[in-house]
Amino acid sequence: MSPEERHPRGDPSRGQTTRIGSVRPLSVLLAAIVTLTQVPVASAHGTTGSGGLSQGHGVLLAFVGAVILGGFILLKRTDRITSTTALYGVFVGISITALGAILFEGLSPDPTYTASSMPFPRSWYQPLALLSGLGIMVASFIVGWLRWPSRPRYTFLGILMGLWISYPYLIPGLASDTHPLGYAIVLGTPILVGYVVWKDAGSVIRAVMRDPVARRFGIGVGVVLALFFVSITGYLSFFPEEGFPEEVTVVVLPAIYQLVSWPTLEIAIPHLPFIHIPFFLALSPGQVIVVGMLSALIGLNAALIARHWRVEERAGMTEGTAGSAAIVGTCTCGCCGPLVAKIAVLAAGPSIAAPLYWVFVDSASPLSAVFIVGSFVLFTGSLIYSVQAARQPDQSAAIIPAD
Repeated sequence: MSPEERHPRGDPSRGQTTRIGSVRPLSVLLAAIVTLTQVPVASAHGTTGSGGLSQGHGVLLAFVGAVILGGFILLKRTDRITSTTALYGVFVGISITALGAILFEGLSPDPTYTASSMPFPRSWYQPLALLSGLGIMVASFIVGWLRWPSRPRYTFLGILMGLWISYPYLIPGLASDTHPLGYAIVLGTPILVGYVVWKDAGSVIRAVMRDPVARRFGIGVGVVLALFFVSITGYLSFFPEEGFPEEVTVVVLPAIYQLVSWPTLEIAIPHLPFIHIPFFLALSPGQVIVVGMLSALIGLNAALIARHWRVEERAGMTEGTAGSAAIVGTCTCGCCGPLVAKIAVLAAGPSIAAPLYWVFVDSASPLSAVFIVGSFVLFTGSLIYSVQAARQPDQSAAIIPAD
């Protein structure tokens, strides 16, 4: 138990107060979700009935969450509140922002794009995928050999990421949907990423996770962003859709998600009990691997930030919060991608959004694979970098000391 968590035996109420304080942000989030579910929702995707929600409500909610997030960071930066209070406030802000983004995406009309709006023909996809994948593999070998000769795991991870991008065009035709190489790439990625993290940051992460506040913050952020990813990609929905089943439906269908075909469990419920809104959920092994890996990496980054803030406070420091900005920036960059096309529709119209859609959202585009691969590398790299920075002897506060 950390020094800040110890308390005299004669003060039994303090432990109870700590537990209540840790539950309060989750209670606020659940209350907000329940309140929103009581508002009449759209009668069809992208349209609202009288008094219903619209995409503007999602924008407003996301703005409120961003204000809460920034406000608590500013209060922490100016030493107006403790780091623990700031972390709970930041978590509430992240949760509300994610909820607003989900509402915005779910209630925005789905634009349709024709082939004429593509910035370049699909015949370019194959050379782009092969060249970019081969380039990443060659660069990983050269950089790994010159920069990290004693850490070949970095080179192997880069080669695997290059294969991820090139794979759809290495195996021609429908054979790529069920080829063992595709399954090996997807299943091997979390194993290799986990090995890299365990080898280079395992001891620090275990120490960080012994801090209960950092642990709760990291797990909470990971869960919220997992729900965000699944909702943004349409695998979890509470919004009415045209053609939605009129009775409870549970089926298992094959679906291609991330390189190969996976058995996908689909559950559709027309009206959830008590709240009377539709519910749709689709789960597949590929989806669980990708979303789980991204959410775990972001959650670990968040736990490191939380621990760093608390160590700074114990050491009487205030200037080090800028060191966490890089981690926050990488997480923000990786999480905002699925919303780019719809935001561009509002900001500049379909003429600008269409090329963005075809380049980054179209599942056949190699650049959409580059985005996924880049997210893996970005989050893993930020995690390793922050741990290595904490181990440097010239740092006045480190993450290593544990409770």
